[in-house]
Amino acid sequence: MVATTVHLLRHGEVHNPAGVLYGRLPGYPLSELGQAMAELVAADLAGQEGGRRYDLVAVIASPLRRAQQTAAPIAAEFGLEVGVDERVIEAANHFEGMKFGVGAGSLLNPRHWPYLRNPMRPSWGEPYAEQVARMRAAVHAARRLGRGHEVVLVSHQLPIWVTRLAAERRPLWHDPRHRQCSLASLTSLRFEDNTLIGVGYREPAAALLLGASAVPGA
Repeated sequence: MVATTVHLLRHGEVHNPAGVLYGRLPGYPLSELGQAMAELVAADLAGQEGGRRYDLVAVIASPLRRAQQTAAPIAAEFGLEVGVDERVIEAANHFEGMKFGVGAGSLLNPRHWPYLRNPMRPSWGEPYAEQVARMRAAVHAARRLGRGHEVVLVSHQLPIWVTRLAAERRPLWHDPRHRQCSLASLTSLRFEDNTLIGVGYREPAAALLLGASAVPGA
């Protein structure tokens, strides 16, 4: 049996003073706190915080700027280049560029109501099942690339969370407020050969989460 681990890393805090749901919009770099989160994760994976040094052989990220910036210090620590995989990008969402919430205006506008008709799918954006399919493809590509070692895939909260739900054979529909996928967190998929044998979760940047801001779907 060959053991391989693929770590799904959510990016750090984003500079988003307008508080919009930025989704796949260009721009939106890490904030200063988000950059500190990325550096802390890199130090953690390198064993600088007293833990083990991870056996990383590849660091691959979503093409979005915040994911690339989160990946950069990890790649530098391990002497690797940051790869790009479009399959781990943020979920598409009708509400991109808007403030999302009942009191924010977007949900009060009748023209948006048709997009709320089916929360199980969901009707306002990329279906959960499609996110899982593309994420699984990326995970298995990473598993083959890093066979016998470890790989980091830097992605986004919702794609990571639904991938975990699918891995644990739970329904994909969920309450966004109950996602266990904090900023700069690691959701780790452990394989023996081609078989998933376990899912782990850690928050290497937990010390920096207090006071961090996040927008739903970010």
